[in-house]
Amino acid sequence: MTPRRVARIAAVVLLTAVALVGGVPTAAASAPAWSGLDSRAYDGPTPPPGQLLDAVALDPALSVSGAGAAYRTLYSTRDQHGRPAVSTAVVFTPKTPAPQGGWPVVAWAHGTVGLGDDCTPSALTRSERDDEYLSHWLDQGYVVVGSDYAGLGTPGLMSYLNSVTTARGVVDSVLAAHQMDLRLSPKWAVVGQSQGGAAAVATARWASEFSAESDAGAELDYRGVVATGTPAQVETIVKQAGPAMPVPPELGPMASAYTAYIVAALRDARPDLDLNRVLTDAGRAAADEAEIRCAADLAGTLAGMSVPSFFSAPVTSIPGAAAAIDDFMGIPSSGYDRPLFLGVGLQDRDVPADLTLRFAEKLRSNDQDVTLKVYPDSDHSGTVLTSIPDSTAFLAGIFS
Repeated sequence: MTPRRVARIAAVVLLTAVALVGGVPTAAASAPAWSGLDSRAYDGPTPPPGQLLDAVALDPALSVSGAGAAYRTLYSTRDQHGRPAVSTAVVFTPKTPAPQGGWPVVAWAHGTVGLGDDCTPSALTRSERDDEYLSHWLDQGYVVVGSDYAGLGTPGLMSYLNSVTTARGVVDSVLAAHQMDLRLSPKWAVVGQSQGGAAAVATARWASEFSAESDAGAELDYRGVVATGTPAQVETIVKQAGPAMPVPPELGPMASAYTAYIVAALRDARPDLDLNRVLTDAGRAAADEAEIRCAADLAGTLAGMSVPSFFSAPVTSIPGAAAAIDDFMGIPSSGYDRPLFLGVGLQDRDVPADLTLRFAEKLRSNDQDVTLKVYPDSDHSGTVLTSIPDSTAFLAGIFS
């Protein structure tokens, strides 16, 4: 393979990485509202994962149009270091009465917002697209539970793109919701789009295992996952990071912003790697800023900086870094005990369809139960809504 060909492939891969974390629509920036449950400095008891610690009514301005009632919860989980931690979540209930046996639950894995506490989804208004999407599931008679992930609005740093930690946070949010005074069915599933799609698939991989670790989890009945615009093999992108990494100029400051998020999260999760040794002064400063700023703010702060300028040497020049990155953000292609739904838009220029198609092939080669739906005219963001008829039928089927 020629050097030019290698550079071109790396550029396409980086473009995919930035798009996957930046392709989630967000509501207009606003000050966070904590709904009377400000847990940024929580220092109370932290029981085993999946325990409900508090629940309050959500500020009505932060609810979605399809919700009958809305709550903000605080629950126990584990962080990226395996230590006891807390996280917050939203719980939306339908406007219709609970059926016999209770409402089934759909867990929503959110996309990129940033690492600072001011970026906490449950403390901000929802985007128009997410309001429509979440309201659809409420209209179908599902309760929606949306974890913020540990570190967003709670002590510690949110472990961005960390597959295992994110999966645990989502599972624990569902366990906690079942301890509220709500009529919930034990049946539940998980949904997500783009970077949230990757989080949803990771949750699917460990849902049964993590819920079984809790006494309350033995009662739950995990049914499957819906993921659209789902990237795979993000770890192969990160392992290319270094001073010679080609970056398409059209990416602008978003490339720097999301590289900084990844570096900050990996640096926090794996201090033994000492990532600072391959970062320039600019790279260290960018990662420091990433720990406190939301996406648009960080992109503005890093405008004029380039990804290669963050690095003094390739990340994989650090012994053990490649394996650590695989462990941190890898998405398995086997070991799923329930069905998967993957929706792919062929007009997707953010996460190229081929990535998800190849992932689906790997799943099938490993005898996993995967439903693949392809939408020829849909782009990245559009796929989440275009897929609704198919994903609605899929969820109805796995819940029946």
